[in-house]
Amino acid sequence: MSCSLLEFCRLQELKTVRDYLFQNQKSEPVEEKNHAENELSWETSDWEAAWDAGDGKEEEATPAAAVEEEETTGQSGPWLHDCIVSLSPCSDLLVVAREQKAVFLSAKWRTDDSGREEMTLAVSWTGSLSTDEGECVSSSICIPLASQKRSSTGRPDWTCVVVGFTSGYVRFYTENGVLLLAQLLHEDPVLRLKCRTYEIPRHPAVTEQHEELSILYPAALVTIDGFSLFQSLRACRNQVARAAAAGSDVIQPPPLAYKKWGLQDMDTIVDHSSVGVMTLCVFDQMKNASILGGFNASVKGSPPAMSQYVAVGGGPYTGFYYAVEGSSQPLLSHVAMAVASKLTSALFNAASGWLGWNKNKNEEETVQKQKPKVEPATPLVVRFGLPDSRRHGESICLSPCNTLAGVTDDFGRVTLMDLARGIAIRMWKGYRDAQLGWLQVPEERGDRQHSPSASHPRRHALFLVIYAPRRGILEVWAMQQGPRVGAFNVGKHCRLLYAGYRLMGVNSVTSQGWQLHTQQVCLLDPITGALRTVNIPFHLALSDKKSERAKDMHLLKRLTTILRSREVEPDILESEAKSALLEIKHPAIKKQALESLLANKNAPVSCLTNITSALNDTLKQQDPEGLDSVLVELCSSQLKLLQLYNDIQQLHSATDTQTCSEALESLEGIEEELSRVGPTLQRYAQLTSRPSVSFAQDSPNLPLSAQAFLSQMEYTEEGQLNVIRGSETEWNKLGSFLFWGCLCGKSPVHEVCDTLQQAGISPQQLLSLLLSVWLQREKEVLQKPEEYAKNLHTLLITFSNMKGAVEESWDTQSISPWWQQVRCTCVQSHNAAASLLAAFVAHRAAKASITSRADSKLQEWETVSLELEQWVVCVRQLEDVLVLQTLLLVPPPQGSAGGAAPQCSIKMLLEGGTGGITDSVSKWVFRHNLAPERLKEILQEREDKEAEDKLEQAEGEEGKDEKERSQEDTDRTAELLVAVCQRFPHSLSPDLLLAHCCWEYVVQWNKDAEEGRYLGWAVEHLKLVSSPHIQLGICTMMWSTFIVKRFSAAAFLMEKVGKAPKDRLFRRDVGMGDKAVTSFLGCCVQLLQILMEADSAVEEISPPELSVEEAWCGAEGPASIAELAMEQKGVHFPLVQHHCLLASLMHAAMTFILKVKPLSLFDSKGKNAFFRDLTSIQLMPSGDSDPGLVSLRQEFLLRVLTGWVQAIDDASSSASGTGSSPLPSNGPKADWWPSLCLELGSLLQVNPDILRRHLVCELYNQGLDLRAEEVMLEVEDKDVLGSQLLVLTGQRLSYLLLHSQSQTQPAMELLARLPPTLCTWLKAMDPSELRCLLVPLSQTSRLVGRLIEMLPENHAQYSLALHLLEAVEALTTED
Repeated sequence: MSCSLLEFCRLQELKTVRDYLFQNQKSEPVEEKNHAENELSWETSDWEAAWDAGDGKEEEATPAAAVEEEETTGQSGPWLHDCIVSLSPCSDLLVVAREQKAVFLSAKWRTDDSGREEMTLAVSWTGSLSTDEGECVSSSICIPLASQKRSSTGRPDWTCVVVGFTSGYVRFYTENGVLLLAQLLHEDPVLRLKCRTYEIPRHPAVTEQHEELSILYPAALVTIDGFSLFQSLRACRNQVARAAAAGSDVIQPPPLAYKKWGLQDMDTIVDHSSVGVMTLCVFDQMKNASILGGFNASVKGSPPAMSQYVAVGGGPYTGFYYAVEGSSQPLLSHVAMAVASKLTSALFNAASGWLGWNKNKNEEETVQKQKPKVEPATPLVVRFGLPDSRRHGESICLSPCNTLAGVTDDFGRVTLMDLARGIAIRMWKGYRDAQLGWLQVPEERGDRQHSPSASHPRRHALFLVIYAPRRGILEVWAMQQGPRVGAFNVGKHCRLLYAGYRLMGVNSVTSQGWQLHTQQVCLLDPITGALRTVNIPFHLALSDKKSERAKDMHLLKRLTTILRSREVEPDILESEAKSALLEIKHPAIKKQALESLLANKNAPVSCLTNITSALNDTLKQQDPEGLDSVLVELCSSQLKLLQLYNDIQQLHSATDTQTCSEALESLEGIEEELSRVGPTLQRYAQLTSRPSVSFAQDSPNLPLSAQAFLSQMEYTEEGQLNVIRGSETEWNKLGSFLFWGCLCGKSPVHEVCDTLQQAGISPQQLLSLLLSVWLQREKEVLQKPEEYAKNLHTLLITFSNMKGAVEESWDTQSISPWWQQVRCTCVQSHNAAASLLAAFVAHRAAKASITSRADSKLQEWETVSLELEQWVVCVRQLEDVLVLQTLLLVPPPQGSAGGAAPQCSIKMLLEGGTGGITDSVSKWVFRHNLAPERLKEILQEREDKEAEDKLEQAEGEEGKDEKERSQEDTDRTAELLVAVCQRFPHSLSPDLLLAHCCWEYVVQWNKDAEEGRYLGWAVEHLKLVSSPHIQLGICTMMWSTFIVKRFSAAAFLMEKVGKAPKDRLFRRDVGMGDKAVTSFLGCCVQLLQILMEADSAVEEISPPELSVEEAWCGAEGPASIAELAMEQKGVHFPLVQHHCLLASLMHAAMTFILKVKPLSLFDSKGKNAFFRDLTSIQLMPSGDSDPGLVSLRQEFLLRVLTGWVQAIDDASSSASGTGSSPLPSNGPKADWWPSLCLELGSLLQVNPDILRRHLVCELYNQGLDLRAEEVMLEVEDKDVLGSQLLVLTGQRLSYLLLHSQSQTQPAMELLARLPPTLCTWLKAMDPSELRCLLVPLSQTSRLVGRLIEMLPENHAQYSLALHLLEAVEALTTED
């Protein structure tokens, strides 16, 4: 909290700036000539390239290297002292000028090596500013101009560079070196340019000052009105921009309003300060009148307003001038518009040709030669001064508050002047060539917010900054008679840059809400290029002999440093911290120091206690009236807490413990309850004791530090001790610290409870802490449940006997809030076993408490029963939750969907609604990958225990070894599930559980549609639901929520492609691959079939009654899936059948990869009915369909049958000829495809007999004669079939006799014996149409026999069939 120098910016390319400004001293005459020629057409690109190349070298150069460079270039060390330097108050523009040249450096942001953003000043423009021959730059300032936009927040719009010359000209430039205005107001050299801008008055007594620019000449002072100048500069800049854009004519800007004073009665003037408008008080007015006018002088009624100017120089050393307002009329200058004269700017020289300004050189020369008219000055005599014939003033620096000024002189003195009284009030010596600046520091907001004068305006402290270059030191002095508050060694070649103004163009209205980002004082170091600002805390203004705040801050800082160091010995830490704390005087800082000490983790408890008690003793000895009550309260309360911490620690370390016999009596019978739930508790303990990851610092076994203890305790205004509930971990640690010793039986329960009660902690908070630690340490509790339960019971009884626990005025008709708190904690806890044990214990304790109250005073029985009834329900619920949680904790088998085991509590299950319990079990079923059939078996076991033997017999032989390995785990899991179902007979009835499982699987399938088995299992679960009402509702919800969108997308895609689309197209449109789509369509068919069956059965069966267990009637939340299913509307059967038809066709097309446009197999009515809500009545196709459509349908179904026949044929069946091997239940080989095609045929108006005949022919063609014979029995039109099979028999015989490679002699002889008609017919046959050529003769013989039976004798081909029979018999006989 002391003065500091902060670097906020760094100059780039300093060497380049110096080389450019001083290059005429080291360059050859030839180079000078070339430079003179190129000056007007200056290009910055070469310079920029040079600067960029030199960046790294300049930054890396050490000061020694820099000095070496200076010597080689022939320059002396302080090169910057020969230059005129000015910095914008916004620190975004720096001007360095020497003789005719100038360099402008603008702010840029760059990233340094460490990745931090830092501001730098980089060269943005270089060039010559002189226009007239022989003139040089004599003064410059940078004035930022405020933006006129409403959205502005205080950043300048642009910065104007004002430069004064030895010729008397004052010229105004933009940041890019573009000349805006040139004014010749006096024909002497310009000595100084100074500016004053608007400042918000800090209080009503301060006169509001107007903005102005003042220009000092050797014997004259010109002041330009700020508003006039602001408007002119804006107008000129706009004109220049327009001229650059379009070459438009120049418009004359408004003239400048200025005043010109001839300063008389001083021998030499070198610097000045325009103090502003002031009004004298009546006494000073009369004093001045009598001095100036003598005895008979008259005095005006009101004091006139005057502008005060102070000049420094010689004879007198300081002169005070007063110009009465209205004594001189403002002069109006002829504004010499810069763009009308010759441009020296690089930009405008380059553009001058195409802007059309260089029309006539003679015109320009005449403009230059003809100087503007110079107005005469109004004489102004010195009112008074400080005469000192040998002392000559060098500079004057006005303070921000306009009341003080610092003056330097040639004797090496710095004088502080009081401008209102015109006297010197302080002088420093030994500061030759000193540079001055001022800092005005506002008071911090936090310092006065508690003080009585907080509503008053903020105080400001004033500091004078003096830079002594001869000594290389920067000093900060408090005003007016304050001490030196800061000193820095900064080097001998720096420049102190103090602007003394802010933004021009601001007034009391526009400045509202602005944050002006301006630096007051900056120090420029030309060796490193660093720009630094001085940071001074406000309290240093108070740091005189009477103020102790600075010392207090220093002591606080020292204390903080001690506390941070880890290596300090406890004794040293205690003595150092105690001395620092006792030495601090300011109560607020003392409080801050005490808080930081108590929050420190390195300090031991004894150290904290000793220091706090020492402070407490010191405070007691002081005068009570002067004490800070907050500090006293804090000190005494923290001391009490430290004592409490020590007491509890000592009690826990004590060995003698005793149990309460009264408490144990009321605990009788708990062993029975524990033995009843014992097996479940053991299983639960096994499942929860699996290894898990936790952080060491979160372990409850770690001792609680005193700092953590203090941070969680606070005393209320009533003197009660309140425990602050922070994070769960901190709360549990505090609970463990207070009660774990008691629960383990290692600490005396009554002593601990008495200590806590005396400390003032409420029983309710103690109960909350006890229950939290009991629940959190469930694993330890389950190791010895009986022992821990007894200790918990003792604690609960002790707590309930405390004052304020169970209220004396307890209403007999209501529930006790004390025991309700225990129930609430158990109800909300996820630790099922610990909650149940706590409920057992609390139930007994409540019973004992109520009994004792009943004995003491007659109590109505209703109250007793009401309270205990709540406990009975709570215990019942907790037992249910324990069994359920144990089931949920069973880990899923490897490879199934994992994830953390879900936690459940009474509160969560009640909030989950009537289906909350069923939902959690269905999620468990999903995680365990339990097959629907297995789930059904387990549910049947619950209802019928005798079914186990039958189920074991029905189990297949497959995977016996695996079952033997995991049989025990599986059986235990099944037992657990049965136990859960028995505890929830209504919520987990088979239909409800299956319905929830179905919904869980379809939800999981929707998340990952590639997992087709999830949807398949969802449908399987749905099939097992016995109630058609639930089936119907869930089917409807599944269809509308998950299925229909993907189903319609698949249908439209297949319609568009005209065949089974590729995998990529399905993924894009349907969101799954082609194999998953096939499975999905099969599930759609099954789902719609279930829906149709359920719709048919709904009328016959009454709807089921959904009920909940008595203990769980209070469930509030969303309705269960079964309830939602019961609320669904009935469906429109024909529409469901219509969709089922489409799904079957699409499934067939995908299974056998057939070309088809599924929607084109339906007429317009049929197409319009698709994908509508199944409950709506739609216009369905009726009557006979279009024959073309029917033929399309027939062709598709025939291709499906062909595909199925080809799919079921395999090598074994075709070779053996049996073809009777069992077929799978799904996939392309499923045995139900023919019957499905026949069923579809009847719905699509296709003749089923055609389909049967085609199937028979295809089966014979494939060599599957036995299957063909089975189907042949159902064919009605045997004649047509006979003709078809006759051709097929001929093809078989033709291959055998004519086309076979191994033709036998008997076969050739038989061919010769055959009738010519048969021979010709056989030769006309094409056996290549047969898919199975090598069919045994016996099968062909059976086929011919069937033919003879089928064909009537009058059939045209009957004789041919007889000839065939003879031929086959002959062949058989030969074999």
